[in-house]
Amino acid sequence: MSSLKTPMTAEFAGKTAVITGSTSGIGKAVACELASAGAAVVLHGAHRRRALENLARRLASQGVAVLPLMADFSLPADRRLFLDSVCKWRPSIDILVLCAGADILSPPLVHASFDDKLHALWQVDVLGTIELSREIGLRMKHRGRGLIITIGWDAAFRGMETDSAQLFAAAKGAVMAFTLSLAHALAPHVRVLCIAPGWIRTAWARRASAVWENRARLQSLRRRWGQPHDIARIVRFLASPAADFLNAQIIPVNGGFDAASFFSASSAFPRPG
Repeated sequence: MSSLKTPMTAEFAGKTAVITGSTSGIGKAVACELASAGAAVVLHGAHRRRALENLARRLASQGVAVLPLMADFSLPADRRLFLDSVCKWRPSIDILVLCAGADILSPPLVHASFDDKLHALWQVDVLGTIELSREIGLRMKHRGRGLIITIGWDAAFRGMETDSAQLFAAAKGAVMAFTLSLAHALAPHVRVLCIAPGWIRTAWARRASAVWENRARLQSLRRRWGQPHDIARIVRFLASPAADFLNAQIIPVNGGFDAASFFSASSAFPRPG
């Protein structure tokens, strides 16, 4: 369930949050969560204009200051235009959450070659994250405050057997490593953190086979899929004063990884791409 219905508060009143990839899944949940806490929000979508506009209208109807922007982060010119538009609307950004990612598990990329999938992930997940976080991070450092949150992947720590896992590990592993160095570059006044989700019920998960459904449940000590709002609530905490001493960390959010289940049952799972 979307956190859009969370009661509005003034926790982040006067702050501006930029959330990329916010038309669905984790990004949408994060945008709704921060908006419900009083932040002005920049929404971003790459291809789903109607979903972006609908979300913007719903938030605006609740009194949220919102800027919806379309940008295809696989294109350097779009990344630049997005950044310029954000800074024109709100020169001072307080929170940047980089959820945008290439969807290689859905059409049309699901049918693409390994190299084409890697290129898409590198442009959107890696270069998009690096360029936006460096540019906005420098502005935050000049102001003396700010928070940047990137999105990694918990399986990048341990590996997985599929072609898709190799692709995600390369891209998200790069994001995770970059995050730690960026935190050092922007310290002490700007915090930079990475959330590494486990199995989260996003678009692919909703059509996953029974085998993958079972795998996701078994590999979490909570014995369930994570939901986008599970990540969104962590983001809200990290953006709060209570998390002020958290910096330069990769934070797995997976319900607790069940290593025993993974190693004892992995041979029973299929190996799709």
